[in-house]
Amino acid sequence: MKKIHLLLIKAFIKPFLATFFVVMFILLMFFLFKWIDDLIGKGFEWYTILELMYYASAANVAMALPLSVLLSSIMTFGTLGENYELVAIKSAGISLQKAMRPLFVVIIMLTISSFLFSNYMLPKANLKFSSLLYDIRNKKLSFLIKPGVFNNSIPNFSIRVDAKDENGKLSGILIYDHRGNNGIPKVIMAKEGEMNKTSDGKYLLLKLKDGVQYEEQASTSGAYNPRQILNRTRFKETEPRFSLESFDMNRTDPNAFGNSTPMLNLRGIAKKGDSLTRVLDTLGRYSVRMASGNLKQYTTTKGYSSLKVTPKKISDNIIKDIPNGSKQASLDNAVNIVAGMMQNLSNTAPRHADLVGEFIFTRIEYQRKFTLAASCILLFFIGAPLGAIIRKGGMGLPVVIAISFFLVYHIITTVAEKSAREGSTNPIIAMWIAVIVLSPLAAFLTYKATVDSALFDVNYYKQFFIKLFRIKQKQ
Repeated sequence: MKKIHLLLIKAFIKPFLATFFVVMFILLMFFLFKWIDDLIGKGFEWYTILELMYYASAANVAMALPLSVLLSSIMTFGTLGENYELVAIKSAGISLQKAMRPLFVVIIMLTISSFLFSNYMLPKANLKFSSLLYDIRNKKLSFLIKPGVFNNSIPNFSIRVDAKDENGKLSGILIYDHRGNNGIPKVIMAKEGEMNKTSDGKYLLLKLKDGVQYEEQASTSGAYNPRQILNRTRFKETEPRFSLESFDMNRTDPNAFGNSTPMLNLRGIAKKGDSLTRVLDTLGRYSVRMASGNLKQYTTTKGYSSLKVTPKKISDNIIKDIPNGSKQASLDNAVNIVAGMMQNLSNTAPRHADLVGEFIFTRIEYQRKFTLAASCILLFFIGAPLGAIIRKGGMGLPVVIAISFFLVYHIITTVAEKSAREGSTNPIIAMWIAVIVLSPLAAFLTYKATVDSALFDVNYYKQFFIKLFRIKQKQ
């Protein structure tokens, strides 16, 4: 490897890693803002949230990796152009295409890695992420006592306090215990108390002081008796224990989500597509059979006649052509046939629409495995020539240009994918339309950078307009 190649690779790797982790951090912040309501106030351990963010970061690679390639390639060649290093490279007899070869090899390796990641690692990460997020969203709120409000989070208990400080000390405590006694609650009142958990975290301890307990004895007959006994017990200190078992997060088996399309690799997606095709064919044959049976049920003709009959022409008004004695029966049969077909369609149409939508989604996800890899190559051939043309490094103009081109790519892909899901566009064309549209632009920019075009040189356009203004003044 020549020293110039090693120089270019080092100049590319550093901004690539920096931009990749910065973009991943920004996307993770967006993720936290989106799911913050499901994460706060549920008593999760820090490693559970960290695990969720780890799985979410795998899904963000599809957006962070192409943007990092585009931005780092612009920054690399922009810095080389700004420091006149590209001029020195070209003066040494090395063209821009030859200077891009070592980075192109790096991009090819990155492309292969991204394909293997999207085909093998990403489905597993999506599977873990979906199952963990499902468990988090279905976990109960943590036991949080608010002053002046009855809290029914613990089964069979209603707890209310007048005041609560930061250290967990309570005052004005009122507890309704609904366990046993045929639904008659036990009432506990205390002036003050303290809230703690056991060392294993399975029980909540309320250390109550200076209180009284009221317990009404249930009637044996089941009817209300105003003279039934009311037991009152005073205490100086007591410590009831409440089980927190209902607040534990139960981990769902990830295999329960394994049949979802984003959790499958290429082989699994192809197998699922074949299964959906067979189900659609079976549903179509069932609909035809039901429609044929419904038609035969209200048709009086039992078979075909060997006699040759002259075809009868039917006018626009079909009812007039029906014999008078058969009009009512024909209309009744027609209504019954239409009603039967409508009932058949109402039963099968929603199922058919769901199956078609799922089949289209499998074709989209199948192509997505390849478009992530292709986008890295495409955006490199857009970013590298752009950097050589604008000759600006750093995080200023390159960031603006990179985000602009990436937004164009992302918008085209998103709109085309939505159109494909609605059935308006072929899924294969929809997933590759951004690559097809932007490939001529990449070739054009590469050509302009090779001939040292001043396509994005502000000074060039400034001098051009100054000359044009002077020509108009002379006229």
